[in-house]
Amino acid sequence: MQKEVQSILNSVEKVIVGKNETILQAVTAMLCGGHILLEDVPGVGKTQLAAALSRSVGGEFHRIQLTPDIMPSDITGYSIVNQKDGSLEYRPGAAVCNFLLADEINRASPKVQSALLEIMEEHQISLDGQTHLLPSPFMVIATQNPVETYGTYHLPEAQMDRFFMKISMGYPTLEEELSILDRNGEGNPIANISEAVISTEMVCQLQKKVNAVQVSDKVKNYILSLVRATRESDMSALGVSPRGSIACYRAVRAAAFVHGRSFATPDDVKELAVPVLAHRILLSPKGRNSLGTAEKLICQLLESLPVPADA
Repeated sequence: MQKEVQSILNSVEKVIVGKNETILQAVTAMLCGGHILLEDVPGVGKTQLAAALSRSVGGEFHRIQLTPDIMPSDITGYSIVNQKDGSLEYRPGAAVCNFLLADEINRASPKVQSALLEIMEEHQISLDGQTHLLPSPFMVIATQNPVETYGTYHLPEAQMDRFFMKISMGYPTLEEELSILDRNGEGNPIANISEAVISTEMVCQLQKKVNAVQVSDKVKNYILSLVRATRESDMSALGVSPRGSIACYRAVRAAAFVHGRSFATPDDVKELAVPVLAHRILLSPKGRNSLGTAEKLICQLLESLPVPADA
């Protein structure tokens, strides 16, 4: 594994116990410049993961608790009139940072969700005729609770597609939870990360190196065959879009880089297909009855599709 990536993992693991795969997926998304939707029940460490990742790379971290009364200006910022000369002055919102934790995105109004998703896509804020570029790297980690419906605004399926990955933490094992109790008995475990292990400038350099990873035509066709299978399956009412194809292509390059390779393999596709593609699928009634989740559909398709040899 790349030494810089390993150092980030080691740093985050000082705070997060036993979620190596989830941490690695978050780092992979960061190396692609992508955004994450963390869907899980309360109290499993979603906020701690975002804060630990930010602190590990020396990034500026902002957290905004989304509620129905939050306004788009709370995220984008706003302009006020300078009383001295009458000019407009920009006051930054929560999004002006390297890592933004948008907590409980399904509690925000559709107008706020739309403003956040626009920033995620453009990496800039346009306000009163002026464009304000966001710092680099910029990453949104949005969370939502899958079991709550009261006081929530469902994130439309078409907008779910804007997230690079959808991942979850899951409950810890007994041994992991014992370790969590010990760590929290000594105070907030985020204090275990005393300093950044790499800089935000280094993250930008790593992102450029990811773009240099080679992907053969066989691996590209394997990605496309999987994507097209989601569109043609009678288990899905809505398959993966071209945006999903691009995301999977970027993800396998990052996975290869993380594992110290200059080329991607079909195993990289298998490793990240579920978190990158599943949330972009809308199951048909038959799919909901037979499989239940889009994750199971991706796994089923991976088992049925031929894996390219010597790719």
